[in-house]
Amino acid sequence: MQRTTLYISDLDGTLLDPSSSVSAESASILNSLIRQGAMFTVATARTPATVQPLMSAIRPSVTPSGRDIPAIVMTGAAYWNRRLERYDYLRMMSLADTNIILAEFAKAGINPFNYCIGEKGILNVYHPSKMTTREDAFYQERRHLALKRFHLDQTPRYEPTVLFFAIGNPEKMDALCKAINRKTDCSAAWYRDIFNPEVALMDVYTAGCSKATAIRDVATELGIGRVVVFGDNLNDIPMMKAADLAVAVENALPQVKEAADIIIGPNTEPSVARFIRQDFIR
Repeated sequence: MQRTTLYISDLDGTLLDPSSSVSAESASILNSLIRQGAMFTVATARTPATVQPLMSAIRPSVTPSGRDIPAIVMTGAAYWNRRLERYDYLRMMSLADTNIILAEFAKAGINPFNYCIGEKGILNVYHPSKMTTREDAFYQERRHLALKRFHLDQTPRYEPTVLFFAIGNPEKMDALCKAINRKTDCSAAWYRDIFNPEVALMDVYTAGCSKATAIRDVATELGIGRVVVFGDNLNDIPMMKAADLAVAVENALPQVKEAADIIIGPNTEPSVARFIRQDFIR
């Protein structure tokens, strides 16, 4: 049964250690298991621009028939083929919904990062005004990434939007999410920054995008018999409910632990990799 299992891990706070890296022990364990036939991938809100370098120490995984197993990125709005460095699947917003969302952000006085798909799959990220200190820190951490281009003080032209991302305070983000969800078919959600709980992070995707939908679709498409997921934050709960086995790390939020079938060690240790090794070889 374990050899028909797909293991899917969240990144930040789960597979990644507190320095936002895959530890050497985690990479060594996972690579050994993947060589033995274990199927492993990630499901994250991150884009391919950060997933590709973060996962560089872990070899891409394939099914027994040799099919590439994609990384679920941007909360299920896209599937990324790490081996070929291309999108296998994308879900874009309609122009009508994009315009409504931009109007709601403007009314709230929040300037989002607008993620658009450009030529050759490059993510063009637009920000329309002067950035806050927190927004600038976000930009500085990502400005040199190979698969992402930032366009500051600009709005997108004729490019389909895949994601809006914003940073602000929880109260304002909560009200904004409710307005967008009420006025469009898109899915808006906010969550607290794991490094600073006083800061709210907000994602907006087109209708039907979620980690839960993505893991079900990927499992069906690849003929997977069993899905085991790992998470730590509120946005992981839907995929945990959709999995055959839900695993929370010790540092997960209380609600996530409550939704889990099993609680393992914290992300300060290679807890995800160690659990997969134990589960796969038994």
